[in-house]
Amino acid sequence: MNRLTARPGRYALRPGTAPPPGLPRGVIVLLGTACGVVVVAGMRGVADILGPVFLALMLTVTVSPVTGWLRRHGSPVWVAMLATITVAYLILLSLGAALAYSVTQLIDLLPTYQAQFAALRDDIVSGLSGLGVSSNTMRDAVAGIDPGTVLGLVESLLGGLAGLLSDSLFLLAVLLFMCVDAVHFPARLRSVVSERPQVVGAFRSFAGGTRRYLLVSTVFGLIVAVIDTVMLWALDVPLPVLWGLLSFITNYIPNVGFVIGLVPPALLGLLQGGPELMLTVIALYCGVNFVIQSIIQPKIVGDAVGVSATVSFLSLVIWAWILGPLGALLAIPLTLLAKGLLVDIDPSTRWLNNLISGQAVTPDEVTPSRNGAGRVHPRPARSSS
Repeated sequence: MNRLTARPGRYALRPGTAPPPGLPRGVIVLLGTACGVVVVAGMRGVADILGPVFLALMLTVTVSPVTGWLRRHGSPVWVAMLATITVAYLILLSLGAALAYSVTQLIDLLPTYQAQFAALRDDIVSGLSGLGVSSNTMRDAVAGIDPGTVLGLVESLLGGLAGLLSDSLFLLAVLLFMCVDAVHFPARLRSVVSERPQVVGAFRSFAGGTRRYLLVSTVFGLIVAVIDTVMLWALDVPLPVLWGLLSFITNYIPNVGFVIGLVPPALLGLLQGGPELMLTVIALYCGVNFVIQSIIQPKIVGDAVGVSATVSFLSLVIWAWILGPLGALLAIPLTLLAKGLLVDIDPSTRWLNNLISGQAVTPDEVTPSRNGAGRVHPRPARSSS
């Protein structure tokens, strides 16, 4: 005889019977961790496919409000679809063309610093020789450092991204189909909201958080890019517009983006004006970019998307390891996507939001819900009186 009696919508144990056996929580955690390792390994194996797909998804989420605005104002479906595709392609191709043009300028400029590179190598060798280091060993170590080496590094950082943005037919095709589907996707969500409200809420949370993050990062990126361009132009560092563009792009990399954007202009300042100009560039970059990108911006981003500074930094490391440089650029949106699919979609795991959020939660803001999970209530706004 079955020891469970059926009740409407649930099962209850008969009095005096033991609960059915189940897996211990520790075993469940271990199984979940093992599945996570397998998923991450699989994502690394197909990173060349997932990277463009995630980039297309982020662009589609970014431009999708254009579709909604046009549909609300009575535009036909085909007009909204065409406008969405056009805006997404313009963003993608404009950024790719700007990067490609800047890299071309850098390729033409670096060979003119051949003599400065040779003098810099000799200074390094003579300086370390005075400290007791063998000059022959040092000459062998720095023999491969020349404009071609630096050019190859810069091309790998910027040229690869420019090629991905402007030449990838796969990326353009995926972006096209996602923009087409974005026209009808809000209606599809509304059709299932009564049956799967958690799923719809998770998707909306991801989309809203991604747009807020991209808006904040774009505003701060433009501010930093303008300041860096004017600053480098005043210091007579070559290609200030290129380095301002690099600052804008690396602003989407959480916490450490300004360091990546600092290295090329600092090295070029060393070749152009010696150690004094390099130190000036480093000091000004640290004074402006570090304060804005590593102190002010993470706090605002954390408040906007509900992710703490620690989680944003760890997301940078993890996604860069999985997808490469593109994963570093998309670290926060991908973290929001993972949070929506793994945390927000399940009421029993939403308590994790209190732990990874960038906002402080006091005990009086949390009341226990019926399933035991805490629910956060927003603080009431203080009266101006």
